Parts: sequence; C-alpha cells; structure tokens
Amino acid sequence: MKQLTILGAGSWGTALSIVLAPRFETVRLWAHEAELVSRMAETRENGLYLPGFKLPANVQPASDFETALAGSAIVLGVTPSHHLRRVFTQILPYLSPEVSFVSATKGIENGSLMRMSEVMRSVLDLRNESKIAVLSGPTFAREVASGQPTAVVIASEDEEFASLIQTAFSGPTFRLYTNADPIGVEVGAALKNVIAIGAGICQGLGLGSNAVAALVTRGLAEISRLAVAMGGNPRTLSGLAGLGDLVLTCNGELSRNRRVGIALAEGMALHQILASTNFVAEGVQTTYAAVDLSRRHGIEMPITEQMYAVLRLDRPPKEAIRELMERSLKRE
Repeated sequence: MKQLTILGAGSWGTALSIVLAPRFETVRLWAHEAELVSRMAETRENGLYLPGFKLPANVQPASDFETALAGSAIVLGVTPSHHLRRVFTQILPYLSPEVSFVSATKGIENGSLMRMSEVMRSVLDLRNESKIAVLSGPTFAREVASGQPTAVVIASEDEEFASLIQTAFSGPTFRLYTNADPIGVEVGAALKNVIAIGAGICQGLGLGSNAVAALVTRGLAEISRLAVAMGGNPRTLSGLAGLGDLVLTCNGELSRNRRVGIALAEGMALHQILASTNFVAEGVQTTYAAVDLSRRHGIEMPITEQMYAVLRLDRPPKEAIRELMERSLKRE
C-alpha cells in the first residue's frame, strides 16, 4: 500500500500522520481549513492542534478532497463525530472502488445513535464488512507523535482485513492488536469519554483517589452492560479499547474530557468551557447519545445519567455525586 489518506488534521489525525508516515510512500493529511493546510505546508508543523512536532517529508497537507484522495489505498477517518457523516458524503465522488476504510473517531452520532463505522457504512453503502475497520485504544496524541510506545486495537468482523491493517500500520512505537468485535471497541471508545468527565469532576471537587477509582470501576461496568446489549463481547471491554482507554482518559493530565469535568467542578459553565478551546471534547455530545442508547436498550447507566444531568440540566456537580452515592444499595 503506497498511499494513506487521513481525513481530519486535529491533534489525533496529525499524530497518526507522523507515526504512520514511515509505513507509506505518501500520507495525505486533509483539513477543512485551507489556511491551516497552507501553514502546515509552509512550516511543516500543525501549530494549531499539535505544536512542536514536525511533519515527516512524505506527509502532504491538502484541503481539497480530489487531491487528498487521489490514488489512496486506505482512508483513515479522524474527523469529529458530528462532522463525520458530512465529510464522508462529500468524499463519495473521489473514491476509487478498491479503497479500504479505517475509523479512528471516538463517538456516537446523535439522533441516529449510530457508531462511527455504521455512519461510514451507511454513507458509503458498503455491503462488505471487510472494507471498514475500527482503530482505538489508550492514546494521547502528543505521546504518539513523540514516539512513545503505544498499543491499540484494530477491529473488524473480517479477521483477514484486520490483519492487513495491523501489518500496514504497526511500527516500532505503534503496536496493533486485532479484534473481531467492532461493536465493543466502538462503544468502549465512545463511552469512556463520558466517564472521564465524571473523573474530572471528582478531581475538581477534591474527592480523592478512592472516588476516582470507584467511578472508573463502576463506569466500566455500565459501559460493558451497554456494549453487550448492543451485541458486543464483554471481553473486549477488559482490553485496550475498554479498560485501557478508560484508565488513561480518566487519569491522564492530557485528557480533554477530564479537563471539562474539572472546569465544571470549579464552577465554569459548559458553554464557556467549550468556547475556550479549539479542541473537541467528544464526551459532551456522546453523553447525550449514551443516555438515549441506555433507554433504547433498557440498560441502567447511573453515572452517565448524572453526567447528562450536569451537562444538559445544569445539575451542580456536587449534587450529581451525592445522587450517585445515595442510590439504593446494590450487589456488585
């Protein structure tokens, strides 16, 4: 495979272009903003989303789809979840029949409640599952870009296709494990951001390590319940795309969703938090979709419900934590 196209030049898309550049002759990095593309081409750095990291010589920024997609063997989608349907609809005229797709976006589409690979498939009208795989795991973009060791999962119901992407993407600092459960991988990837907001609230309120550990553990339980109800394998949630990603996002200083929770606990309004950064915190929109999914499947998700109350209903964070602690007593 000679060429890779990455759709989305945020911090994660840019980090992937850096770590995957040695695996391909050419990596085209598409961004919606023509000005950003021009600056990246001139400075060889994404100063807006991932400053301090030089783009390899074979990474070519592009702002038009025709240039970005010409000759690509693999298209890697890294756009924010709420833009994914629009972007993939726009690329349809420029796709060759033999192209394969990988989704690295972590979220659930509001309204349709589709996983990201389902959105891609519905837009692309693909009937061959082997054409789409899902990439996820515990990944901070800056650590990936700096070459720190990272292990992730590549999931597809077609094991041969997952193995093909595993071979194509794996390198000295970026190790891929195959998985046959895209449902579990995508649910874990999306919902961990919701729990991370809760972990940030605990941190911001000064509730201590015990509270965060309890939140992470019970958060994993409710994510697993939902994943299984949607057809996922519970074992997936104990792996890199479940527990691994959850632990990182709930405890890591670089976690955007955790920072949202901290700011909420410190008294900032959600609209102020979101307006203060260029970065997308997927957990906010995912919380709304997760509540709808839990109700659709009849799954009890108390942490997610309380995050919804904080984000959408302006419930004070302290009150949300109290509600969780004072629920009727249960058996684990």
